[in-house]
Amino acid sequence: MVVIKPLNLKEHDRWDQFVATCEDATFFHRAGWKSVIESTTDHTPYYLYAEQDGQICGILPLVEVKSLLFGHSLVSTPFCVYGGVASTSGAATAKLLDHAKTLAKTLRVDYLELRHRHAKTPDWPAKSKHATFRRPLSDDDGNLQAMKRKQRAVIRQAISNDHTATIETGLDPFFHVYSTSVRNLGTPVFSRRFFQALQAVFKHDCEILTIHHQGRPVSSLMSFYFRDEVLPYYGGGLPESRSLKSMDFMYWNLMQRATAKGLATYDFGRSKIDSGPYHYKRHWGFEPEPLCYEYHLVKATQLPDNSPNNPKYRYFIKLWQRLPLGLSQQLGPYLSKNLA
Repeated sequence: MVVIKPLNLKEHDRWDQFVATCEDATFFHRAGWKSVIESTTDHTPYYLYAEQDGQICGILPLVEVKSLLFGHSLVSTPFCVYGGVASTSGAATAKLLDHAKTLAKTLRVDYLELRHRHAKTPDWPAKSKHATFRRPLSDDDGNLQAMKRKQRAVIRQAISNDHTATIETGLDPFFHVYSTSVRNLGTPVFSRRFFQALQAVFKHDCEILTIHHQGRPVSSLMSFYFRDEVLPYYGGGLPESRSLKSMDFMYWNLMQRATAKGLATYDFGRSKIDSGPYHYKRHWGFEPEPLCYEYHLVKATQLPDNSPNNPKYRYFIKLWQRLPLGLSQQLGPYLSKNLA
């Protein structure tokens, strides 16, 4: 019989051992995300696992998110591009989904959202507004040849612009560059405490790469490592990085480092379909893989639309872009935790 149990601290290692071997699992299924969310937000995690004959056979990380901006939801997993059920048995999947629906009803959320890479619940409403970009790594020459010709030219220009790359242990250069970048895009930045928690929890699987030009940080990137994959995740650049092609150099340098480490996959993350970042990643030789976010509606009568392209958020985005950097760094964390 399959039994559903809540994750407790003593079971974190067992949970992560399952994540390490389950084909459906991703970096964002790791138990560490529960610790990060608990310590840096006021959201409530409900991490569930299915057990049969004393062995874990399925997991489902869930987090209750109460947001004045976006409503009341149960999400797997907030702040992450992937989530949902990861299991090795159909019975475990079914039990976890039933438990999640019951929990969503008990909590009286607007909706339950599962961020699956591939559809698991064909009878649930779903959205595929984002695509993820993953491809195998080769050697440096093979990685270059996989790109479109114009992108190869951009990489060569970036290399010629006298950049240097360093792996950072501190947060200061990264946080300055990243918070400037997202402010310019009209997006509230996460708190410094959030990034500190990621470093503390994931340790050597969390790495900051900073690109300098003439001794000054111009772009920076926090990446994650999982199995034989590298996931560039939180990245940004100062305004001058655009003409210097510093972010192109940054992503290329990470690709080189991953290749040298013998990693097999570069996961370039999700982008909204037909957006600028979507086409940018295609230039790098990545083919889009539409993501299937699936929903169980509880109090809501229609699927949520929390996209920045939603007209009701345009005024806020324009206002945020005009904020002084220091003020955006102070106010951002109060809002970003709701951008789950």
